[in-house]
Amino acid sequence: MTHHRIGLVVPSSNVTVETEMPELLARHTDAQFSFHSSRMRMQAVSPEQLRAMNAQRERCILELGDADVDAILYACLVALMAAGPGEHQRVEGLVAEQLATGGSDAAVRSSAGALVEGLHALGATSVALVTPYMKPLAEKVVEYLEAEGFRVVDWRALEVSDNAEVGCIPGDRVMEAARSLDLTGVDALVISACVQMPSLPLVQVAEEEFGLPVLSAATAGAYSLLRALDLPVDLPDAGSLLRSDAAVAL
Repeated sequence: MTHHRIGLVVPSSNVTVETEMPELLARHTDAQFSFHSSRMRMQAVSPEQLRAMNAQRERCILELGDADVDAILYACLVALMAAGPGEHQRVEGLVAEQLATGGSDAAVRSSAGALVEGLHALGATSVALVTPYMKPLAEKVVEYLEAEGFRVVDWRALEVSDNAEVGCIPGDRVMEAARSLDLTGVDALVISACVQMPSLPLVQVAEEEFGLPVLSAATAGAYSLLRALDLPVDLPDAGSLLRSDAAVAL
């Protein structure tokens, strides 16, 4: 069984990704993982604090480079999507260049890019999503996905600006928002377009209830990391995206 070190770049107030990502990847039967985080200061999910947070990226990458990680996940979806179309490609490229100057060839992924990757892997063209953000930031996420070629049929913004509170949003509130969506013609549902809003207990349940593929920023991140490390994608009870190498029937 192989061992892989995963570097996580996370907002300082995020407490969810370091819980859900290890729980997801612990289900892998062929590999073991350890997780190593570097934090960027951010408390309120606002354009100003997101920009200030992104400015701390280079320090975080230096720290994770010292840990000799095999892959890095830039784990704040809205921080990149709020900057405009294509930002995940630009930032992932800059991080890879920075790592290369220190002699590291770690794979680089982001939550923003992983969600796009996961939707493409599912063959989705029309999507619906639930976000925790204030409406202006949620609209940025919608615009970003549409610029990537997806049609966003419907979406909900729970309008929680305090990032610590986002980590405490109860699952029944998320499911209530999902049930209010118009899912006509939708190919995939993003139950949580945020790595801080808890989603892991909801993905499989929602997939069974709605009868279509359901993913979250967390499950998409796990998918992208496994692909980046050339590992099989077969994690149980986390939606069909993470059973993409297994036979799945909805």
